Amino acid sequence: MKALKRSFFPRPGRLAISIALATTPFINDAHARDYFNPALLEIDNPAMKGADLSAFERGGQAPGTWRVDVIINDRQVDTREVTFYSEQETAGEPVLKPCLSVALVQSYGVKTEQYPALATQGKCANLTAIPQASSEFLFNTQKLLLSIPQAALSPVARGYVAPELWDEGINAVMLNYMLSGANTRARDQSADSNSQYANLRPGINIGPWRFRNYTTWNRDSQGQNQWDSVYSYAQRNIVPLKAQLTLGDSNAPADVFDSMPFRGGQLASDDDMLPESMKGYAPVVRGIARTNAQVIIRQNGYVINQNYVAPGAFEISDMYSTGGSGDLNVTLKEADGSEQTFTVPYASLPVLQREGRLKYAVTGGQYRSYDSRVDKTPFGQITAILGLPVGFTVYGGLQQSSKYQSIAGGVGKNLGEIGAVSTDITQAWSQPQDEKKQTGQSWRIRYSKNIVATSTNFTIAGYRYSTGGYYSMQEVLDSWGENHASGERRRNRMEVTLSQSLGDRAGSLTMSAVREDYWHSPHSASSLGVGYNNSWQGISYGINGTWSKNGGTAGGRTRNSQRSDQLISLNVSIPLERFLSNTWANYAMNISRHSSTTHTVGLNGMALEGNALNWSVQQGYGTDDVGYTGSANVDYRGTYAETTAGYSYDRSGERLNYGLAGGILAHADGITFSQPLGETNVLVKAPGASGVGVNNQSGVKTDYHGYTVTSNVSPYRKNDIGLNTATLPDDVELELTNKTVVPTRGAVVRADYVANVGSRALLTLVLSNQQPVPFGARVSIAGNEGRSAIVDEGGQVYLTGLAAQGVLNVVWDQENTQRCQVRYSLDGNNNVGGISLARYTCH
Repeated sequence: MKALKRSFFPRPGRLAISIALATTPFINDAHARDYFNPALLEIDNPAMKGADLSAFERGGQAPGTWRVDVIINDRQVDTREVTFYSEQETAGEPVLKPCLSVALVQSYGVKTEQYPALATQGKCANLTAIPQASSEFLFNTQKLLLSIPQAALSPVARGYVAPELWDEGINAVMLNYMLSGANTRARDQSADSNSQYANLRPGINIGPWRFRNYTTWNRDSQGQNQWDSVYSYAQRNIVPLKAQLTLGDSNAPADVFDSMPFRGGQLASDDDMLPESMKGYAPVVRGIARTNAQVIIRQNGYVINQNYVAPGAFEISDMYSTGGSGDLNVTLKEADGSEQTFTVPYASLPVLQREGRLKYAVTGGQYRSYDSRVDKTPFGQITAILGLPVGFTVYGGLQQSSKYQSIAGGVGKNLGEIGAVSTDITQAWSQPQDEKKQTGQSWRIRYSKNIVATSTNFTIAGYRYSTGGYYSMQEVLDSWGENHASGERRRNRMEVTLSQSLGDRAGSLTMSAVREDYWHSPHSASSLGVGYNNSWQGISYGINGTWSKNGGTAGGRTRNSQRSDQLISLNVSIPLERFLSNTWANYAMNISRHSSTTHTVGLNGMALEGNALNWSVQQGYGTDDVGYTGSANVDYRGTYAETTAGYSYDRSGERLNYGLAGGILAHADGITFSQPLGETNVLVKAPGASGVGVNNQSGVKTDYHGYTVTSNVSPYRKNDIGLNTATLPDDVELELTNKTVVPTRGAVVRADYVANVGSRALLTLVLSNQQPVPFGARVSIAGNEGRSAIVDEGGQVYLTGLAAQGVLNVVWDQENTQRCQVRYSLDGNNNVGGISLARYTCH
């Protein structure tokens, strides 16, 4: 303990130093630089001779590699490790200069082509080639300040990341998996049932190539197995074209024509490669379940998601992307055997592009249907969207096959305060099976607007009308299947999604609706959802209503029923922070037109480190012979996977549902198990640092080897990956806790962290004459001289990553001639707060 204590009363020698520093100005040499005389340190310790402090004058540091924020003209442009070398100024004073490559300087917006002399110093750019350019390294704040004349800089869009910094990632083999199932035991005359569902998403990354597959599996109570391959493809970036090349199964874009699945090849623009890109629209599935229900979501006929939900309003927003578009057909299988069906529109925003931007897609291949009996007719498609001045956009496209041809053209306009709108027309010539040749048109208009003054957001509002002779390509090709049926063709379609904020205290309203009818059919399909949500002093409440009427074609199946479903749900959630942290009490009431009214009360909350565990318990009662119901559910996000389990009961029986989801990543350093992988991932590598959490990632920790995977990253953007230092073991310290990565789409990039694994120690080092080792001396572990610590004025030094015993090298001059060695042995007896305290003589 004595080594840690500091006296509040300075000894006479130290008092003399304090007085000298307070009353005597720094001596200026002939070059007017500030200078501190090391002899002042010898007042307290006459034996301390030769302390070399030149590297630390004026806040400087010894040459080496440091992680710094790169700031150009007061704007931060990068965070990276930069190597600094010592250079003599014209006045003869050494200063640290950064070693930046010409390519890196160019990525910061410097017009390198105008300054050929930048490359005269080899791999380090000669910044003096730019008149009036300068650099300054602020070691105390780890900032590199670059001053570049504006004339030498190109305009750089906000958020721009140069392609030279994009990381294609490492070679890796991966598997994403999700397994779920339910076992139901009936209480009446009905038979027991069980079902299982799985989706597997294997992939391989080799250089810039991404190989992906999406396969689903279903097994019903009769033991019937069904495998479906949703897609298999190979994809890579084409950086000069700012595009993605896809070979295999994919979906044609939906901005000009209706999206259509295909097997072949596609070259399409990737807007994420641009700083001003707009993220693609993705729908959120909302609904109301009357009982403990199973939710099955289909797109283009494929089952793409399956979940189990408790009674009341639910929301599913984390579906894995299928790479295309198409309305989502949702089926709710209630516990009593009844079903609800409704459609969630997968619509698109108005077609707009920035001025001068060309977005294109060239697609060719065979039509790929979920129904294997459909004729695999070859087709080709070209679409283009061009941004023009004054906020206009023009777009169009061509489709061609032996049975179908179409041409489309349209215009979009940014109307400023009014919003954005686009309209287009498609002319089609088609040959359905067993019918004469048809000709028709389809008109479409789309609108969106965010009214800031009233907090109103029309996310999508669209209308479409098709004449009697109009067929889409998918409808025509479907008609050439074995059933010779073209289905019910859409005549009108209207869709809208609206959100309205009512103020800070009045809550918000949401509304979504879709309606369509069909040629030569009395059936129509409609879905309407309305919700109001608010909170007061931590209590949140809301009321939601849904109405749906199903007809026409849904999920690849023709629906003849015109029954409508109407549901209203009221929910209230009250925090119990005063009694139980991270716990809420909730109440819900569900009213159904064709069924009972149910009331449910329960508790839900989060637990464990990082709120990795979510749990809920509910008890309910329903009218009309529904009786009592109940459920209990848990969801745990762990280091190696995510698991879910639930139990529910009602009058008709009991059900146990379960699920397991996770990812497996094989790479050059081994195999890492993780939570479900995303499209783009980061492999965290911190060898020896096990159990370390990742910031903003619930339940994600490094495994026993020090590896884990995080997936909340954006392609072509700078992503900061930080490790949670509060979770570090006592014997581990990290040299850096944050890394910045810029992955390309689908990449697995590696974030390397250097973990110093071993004991921590505060050592007092003295020379043979028992005087402290000179102030400023550098101490390093023998064999690891690249990492050193500095001795203070009392001869103390703090070291990490020490073995139980070893050798320390101590140096206190620039030529490494004044040095000594310490042989240490940490016995663990003198330990305070995980830090070993000891005193050694340096020989």
